[in-house]
Amino acid sequence: MANVERRSTVWTGRTLTAVAVLFLIFDATVKLLQLTPAIDATAQLGFKASVLLPLGIIEALCLAAYLVPQTSVAGAILWTGYLGGAVATQLRVGNPLFSNVLFPVYVAALLWGGLWLRRPQLRAVVPLMTI
Repeated sequence: MANVERRSTVWTGRTLTAVAVLFLIFDATVKLLQLTPAIDATAQLGFKASVLLPLGIIEALCLAAYLVPQTSVAGAILWTGYLGGAVATQLRVGNPLFSNVLFPVYVAALLWGGLWLRRPQLRAVVPLMTI
């Protein structure tokens, strides 16, 4: 029974990770290619288009760190910092709370939740407390 629970836990973690990673691959690619939607969104946030390439590179590096099992926790920490900056940026321009401001928090929750479910070592260090 424990093996079935472990398998379903790992697969749930993989699914959460896949959703987050696919979105982040898309986001980094749009920035690296400097596509029009990225340029427009960046301008709406008050930034010049010249920040797209550095942001895309940072995202790609964070993604690489997250996807390598040995550095996945470090990658999640890097993403947390990056996404925290995204929250601050959304707050600065006064965007809606649940759709824009908290969206990076949702992505971070998928990243950390997927990692927590996939990595028993992380579950041992950060156990969920029962009330």
